[in-house]
Amino acid sequence: MKSIKTKITSDKSITIPGSKSVSHRMLICAAMADGTSIIRNILQSEDIHHTMSTLSKMGAVIEEIEDKLTKSVAVKVIGFNGKPKPYNEEIYLGNSGTSMRLLAGTAALGNTPYILTGDKRMQERPMGDLLDALNMAGAETLSKKDDGTPPVVIRGGNAENPNTIGGTISLDCSQSSQYLSSMLMMGAVLNKGLLINLPGPTVSAPYVNLTIDIMKKFKVNAERIDDKTYRVLGNQTYCAGNFAVEPDISNASYFWAAGAVTGYNITVNDINKTSLQGDKRLLEILEQMGCEIEYSSNGIGVRGKKDNDKNLSLITSINSNLSCSLNSVEVDMSDIPDVVPTLAVVAAFAKGTTKIVNIEHLREKECDRISAVVSQLRKIGVEASEGKDWLSVTGVGANRDEINKTLHGAVIETFNDHRIAMAFSIAGLIVDGIEIENEGCVAKSFPNYWEKFDSLGV
Repeated sequence: MKSIKTKITSDKSITIPGSKSVSHRMLICAAMADGTSIIRNILQSEDIHHTMSTLSKMGAVIEEIEDKLTKSVAVKVIGFNGKPKPYNEEIYLGNSGTSMRLLAGTAALGNTPYILTGDKRMQERPMGDLLDALNMAGAETLSKKDDGTPPVVIRGGNAENPNTIGGTISLDCSQSSQYLSSMLMMGAVLNKGLLINLPGPTVSAPYVNLTIDIMKKFKVNAERIDDKTYRVLGNQTYCAGNFAVEPDISNASYFWAAGAVTGYNITVNDINKTSLQGDKRLLEILEQMGCEIEYSSNGIGVRGKKDNDKNLSLITSINSNLSCSLNSVEVDMSDIPDVVPTLAVVAAFAKGTTKIVNIEHLREKECDRISAVVSQLRKIGVEASEGKDWLSVTGVGANRDEINKTLHGAVIETFNDHRIAMAFSIAGLIVDGIEIENEGCVAKSFPNYWEKFDSLGV
């Protein structure tokens, strides 16, 4: 149980680990490469460990080394040149949906079966549309429960099945953009590559752009023809090299949220405004809510707009936080689902009702994030509602008396979801008595989160 006691009393700057999304993709590209790659600032987390362990089982040689340039730990990857080696046992991926989906494509390049499985929640998460697409490309796939969920068996081409060469396929990405990223990364190795037709635009499209950009760093090209058509040429070779992982913007969101609700400038270091990480769009939304976004050579900071009404008791003592005059918004977050819990908590301290729409795919994450966010906001006294693909939050505004009268402490159930734990830590900056159960679940993506969070109060 983590009791939130941090009180921000001045502007802060924070350095956070590398991006989870970038780390997964760079590891997979490096493993598929011909030669040795060095990857600096890779995220060290449970999900990334699952990806590294699986790639090792597939034949990549992965080891930690000292990065002499930065005096920190880097990862050396000797790739298997697009030809994964056999592995006869089940491969366990915990609840890492990213590992499961992205590595499914890699598994389809092998000429022997791979069995991918995970924990109880992972075995409930859908991937049938991805399995169908792999079959269209010539692989052989099977859901052991025959419902499109793990455990899954995936086998690529072999001497008896020489037609695993790619071609034109259709792929439904209404549940996850990771299906498309998986097919693009493996498609570059197939004889004919892939022409991928989507029945509708993919959710979380910025993550596909990120995948294409990382592939390009390894000298492999894929392209978006339009929002329903993607192409990757075949017989390409991933080229090894030296790479660095930029900080994780999904994880930066919690510190920007802290700045939004307290009025102090919280800067996350080393993030560039040109980053292709889609969650960067959260900055635009926070700006719509009234926050000041501060770009500098060091990074990007967020400061909530202080209310000019002198009748609002913004500072009750030297150890209290500022409350800010934030506006409600209505926003489509289909392309940045990971920061929905962050924004929902910020909205609890805004004026009016914030509505977040087109987020049905959040119900298939580590938990049903729509219901989880709504239930835990209600637990602390916030008015929140949900529908099939939306949630709404009616904030209490900046008035300290109103906050104290309406909101109260509670034990936040995380549902073993790292993003629920980190998002609700922000509420504890304003509301006394917030406790986070199973706080260790943050190890999935940000193992030293609590250390960084507590440093805000130092």
